[in-house]
Amino acid sequence: MMSHRFPLLRVCTALLLAPAAAPQNFVFAPEQIPQGVPENNSSTENIDFADVDLDGDMDAVNADGSDFGNDQNRLWINLGFAQGGTIGFFGDRTSERFPAVLDSTRDMDFGDYDNDGDDDLLISNHSSISPQSNRFWTNVGNLQGGAAGFFTDETLTRWQGLGVNNQTSQCSSLPANQVLPSGGFFDWSWDSLFGDLDNDGDLDLVHSSYGPMFQGDAPHRVFFNDGTGQFTEYNPSCVQFTGPTIGNGSPALWAQGFHQNNTLDTGGLFADISGSTIGVELGDLDQDFDLDFLIGSRSHPPPRLFRNLKSEQNQLLWRDVTHSQLASALPTGQDNYEQEFGDMDGDGDYDLYGLNWPGLSDAVYANNGLGTFGSGTTLVASGSDDEEGDWFDYNNDGHLDIFVGNFSGQEKLYQGNGAGSFGLVQLPVDGSTTRGLDSCDVDLDGDYDVLVANDAGQANVLLKNVTQVPDTRAANLPHLEQVPNRPAGPPPSIVRVHAYDNASWDVLRYNTTVLEYQVEGGAIVQTPMIYIGGQMFRGEIPGALVGQISYRARSTDEHGNLGVSPVKSYTAFITTCFGDVLTYCTSKVSSSGCVPAMGASGNPSFFAPQVFSIEASQVESAKNGLLLFGLTGPSSTPFLDGFLCVAPPLYRTKMSNSQGSGGCGGVLSYKLSQLMEHPLAGQSLVEGQQVHVQGWFRDPAAASMSGLTNGLQFVICP
Repeated sequence: MMSHRFPLLRVCTALLLAPAAAPQNFVFAPEQIPQGVPENNSSTENIDFADVDLDGDMDAVNADGSDFGNDQNRLWINLGFAQGGTIGFFGDRTSERFPAVLDSTRDMDFGDYDNDGDDDLLISNHSSISPQSNRFWTNVGNLQGGAAGFFTDETLTRWQGLGVNNQTSQCSSLPANQVLPSGGFFDWSWDSLFGDLDNDGDLDLVHSSYGPMFQGDAPHRVFFNDGTGQFTEYNPSCVQFTGPTIGNGSPALWAQGFHQNNTLDTGGLFADISGSTIGVELGDLDQDFDLDFLIGSRSHPPPRLFRNLKSEQNQLLWRDVTHSQLASALPTGQDNYEQEFGDMDGDGDYDLYGLNWPGLSDAVYANNGLGTFGSGTTLVASGSDDEEGDWFDYNNDGHLDIFVGNFSGQEKLYQGNGAGSFGLVQLPVDGSTTRGLDSCDVDLDGDYDVLVANDAGQANVLLKNVTQVPDTRAANLPHLEQVPNRPAGPPPSIVRVHAYDNASWDVLRYNTTVLEYQVEGGAIVQTPMIYIGGQMFRGEIPGALVGQISYRARSTDEHGNLGVSPVKSYTAFITTCFGDVLTYCTSKVSSSGCVPAMGASGNPSFFAPQVFSIEASQVESAKNGLLLFGLTGPSSTPFLDGFLCVAPPLYRTKMSNSQGSGGCGGVLSYKLSQLMEHPLAGQSLVEGQQVHVQGWFRDPAAASMSGLTNGLQFVICP
């Protein structure tokens, strides 16, 4: 049986010196959680809270098994409210509500991946004991027509296209021999997180791996959600590996450049997308309203920081900025166990807690507001076998504190002063073998309690907060996305907001957060915002509105405290420029005898380029093709047994597949936004620019093996 530890490197130095005569802050509450066999005697790797049954109180799940063999994960339901019991007391409902599955689980992560209003689960497993995959357990309430809080295993159907790579429409990087018949693939995963990575309103997945035998040589992957909870790998390079690992020089899948172990590059040429990872963190670190992430590495390269390039470069890729934005915080040595984001100094950005980052000590690192972290401050009593931390405000003084679980004995609690300094607070003496923990207000008395996951058959522990200081702190919403002036039209205006509160992010996500807007000073309208990962919520303002539109976000926490963002505004206008969209030139008859044709729909607007669709129809079915476009005028010169309808210089879109079946039933479809993303032509595609477009596609039976459409001409409007 493999262990994830290096005992010779993990030295317990027993530096914990608790202050004398300190007030009592937490007490053990064994009577409030299940005890005994099998409810509470496993090797529990982690614990997570969520309101799985939608009754207003937090329930708990236990990730059981880990290195000690296959076991049943467990569900503890809070017996308050709808359960008819006492709030804050838990009953084991595993046999009634969880799939009967024995596996080696390291973590369980909640997210409403099917958009039906209840929390589903991703189970992180490893294949060191037997071939296993991460599993999708779907909450069958709401959309499925069942009762919320009951789960079914849908691993087989939620993973899509694994091992399938046709170099065009399906681009899995997994070799087919790594895909399991029961669903999923050979996995060595400790942690994964849900977040809306592409800003389309559903939760995608950052999936980490530590690789076979904990060698840190398997790639981390990104999977996109289709909106219904079906997950497909995002791999724009279309590379497919021959085994479970990744080698230097391979395309970096979802990241910019090529994979290079422990690269020092910061400019996008190389990225390190593998490591012995046991923790992933999501958040908008540089205030551009897209999700960046930090992927830990226990013992191989240091943790890696990836910046989302969507806002800056309109590319859905991540750049490895470890050695430019994390350089001062990089840990030395091994056992870089875990990390957590939280706004420790109240300045409206995510700061960083690193567990065992400088050797065997813990430290905190301040964000400069742009995603760069400073050299850090070591916590006073670190230096022993710490395992996991959680940010929350235990005494409700308005400053985040850190609760730290310890593998070899005593847990720790550091009280923050709001300026980046921390002092040790006394906790009940605890000699348990802690692997994970989570915080929430289990009894809704206004302060945050902690549930601790223990190893090797020891009972998990509930630490009840007895400070009895009410939570009166409202959420801080310092950053609200600016909507640009735009023409009125079908697409909504997307608005994202940062929210910070005195609880951990997985409690913050339950804040009731809404978007308020008014047109020309009229009635205020509210629309819900959804949690999309990190510290962010996302909402939509209808696109058909006309006039000056003012808006702000509001967020109310579980204790009734209301926070509001600044007010922003934009102008939505009616445009009469629908462009003279004209066709010209002569199509080349395809080998199937059909005449391909260019067409368009929508308004070719600079401010809403995703509305204007350009289509080459009646092309050969299931063939690769693209659009040729130019900015200097039309043409009609002989070319590939047909006519070139666009005057050079020519620009090309990315290749796509025409799909369809039978003869010339294919269609190549593109948005104006995709033309604007061209690295050479993008800056020239401005208001008033005349554009000429022609379709090209593969036609293997033709003499030139090419097909050509006629031409399309349009002018980009405001």
